Formats: sequence, C-alpha cells, structure tokens
Amino acid sequence: MADYEQEQEMELEALQSILMDDIKEIDPSESGIDTTARCFEILLSPQDDDFDEAAHVPVQMALIFAHTEKYPDEPPLVNVKSVRGIKPEDLTSLKEKLEQEATENLGMAMVYTLLDSAKEWLTEKYGQNAGDGESEEIEEPAEEVIVPHGEAVTVESFMAWRERFEAELALQRAKLMPDSALTAPKEKRLTGRQYFESGRHIVKGASTLAEEDDEEEEDIEFDEDFEDDEEDMLEHFLAEQTGKSSA
Repeated sequence: MADYEQEQEMELEALQSILMDDIKEIDPSESGIDTTARCFEILLSPQDDDFDEAAHVPVQMALIFAHTEKYPDEPPLVNVKSVRGIKPEDLTSLKEKLEQEATENLGMAMVYTLLDSAKEWLTEKYGQNAGDGESEEIEEPAEEVIVPHGEAVTVESFMAWRERFEAELALQRAKLMPDSALTAPKEKRLTGRQYFESGRHIVKGASTLAEEDDEEEEDIEFDEDFEDDEEDMLEHFLAEQTGKSSA
C-alpha cells in the first residue's frame, strides 16, 4: 500500500524549499475549498523578465491547494483567487484548466506542474506582451485598379485608323521599291509581297547605305502576315492610342 502521507510531506518540503516566502499555510476557512485538511497558498505574478511595475498595472493571483487522503492517486483540491487585477471569469477558466490537468497527472506529485501551468497562463493573459499579436491585422495591398485612358475603340475608329495605316505602309513600301518596278507594265510589275520575297529590297538597302555615309536610314521591318492579321493590327492600334494618351 502506498504511503500517501509521506509522499505528500515530501512534496510540501520540496515546494517550500523552491518557493520560500511565496508559499504559506492558511486556515481552511480562508481557502474557498470545502475541506478540513491542511491548505496552502502560493502567490503568482506574470513571469516577465522585464516586468516594469511603473509602466504596467501589476496583477497577482493565489493558487490554493489541499491534499486529499489518497493524493497523488487522486487529484488535489484546487482553488484560485485574485490578489490584484484578475477578472473573475478568467479565474473560472483557469480553475477548470488546472482540474483537467490534475486528472491527466494522477499517480505522481503534480502541484508544481499545476503551479507552472498557472504561471504560464497568467503571463499569457496579463503579462506586458499579452495580446500583442491577437488583434493585429495584416493589411493586404489594395488591388490596382486599371483606369482606361484615351478614347473608346469603336469599329468606325478602328477602320479609319486601318485605312491610314495601310496607306502609310504602302507609301513606305513604294520608297523601298526601285523606279523600274513602279513604272513597269502592270502585268510585269511586282506586288509589294513579291518584291519583298524576292530579296531585292535588301540589295537596294545595302547600296543606299554605301552611298550615304553621313545619313542614317531607319530600317523598316514588315511582317508578311501583318496586314492579314486583324488581331495584330488591333493591338498595334491600341498601343498607338495609349501612346497618344500618355503624351
């Protein structure tokens, strides 16, 4: 048979040697516990290393316990009370927490374990850094709203632009074609596509650059399928419109 009284006395001696003045025996009538057994009160404060009483309202609580006849095979009788600054509803929550932990530690001395749990709870609830991260909201960057600029694109405005673009394109091609190609009979005249596919514009461009050393001639590149591609032309038109709006 286990010697419960001896185990209880050994635990009390260990607690008194660790806690010293923070533990004291009190009258059962002051404990708030319905018992005639010896009752002990332990004072607890938040375990902040940089605790500053001048800048922070001090809080303190008391953990009260009494051994039962078959402790530690039975949970101890436990009560908690506010010495300063602890809310009643928080004390109720803490007491339930300690009673639950006591049932999970049956068979071994557990008062110091309960004491440590209560001190950790007190620090989280009432320490200087309590609640710092609870209500923080991470501000997400607002989504960028793209506001359209310039005139709205309509079928009429696109067709008008297309006519101007094709006229300019034809003019540029005419400048690159030799005079003989422009004055040749219609049946022998090369179309712009045929002229470009023949590669003659490359020869003419090279001779022109050789003759004009001091002038810079802008190279103009044409996509063979560009004028047949409605989507590419629309993109080109929109880019041009955007450039005008930005200017």
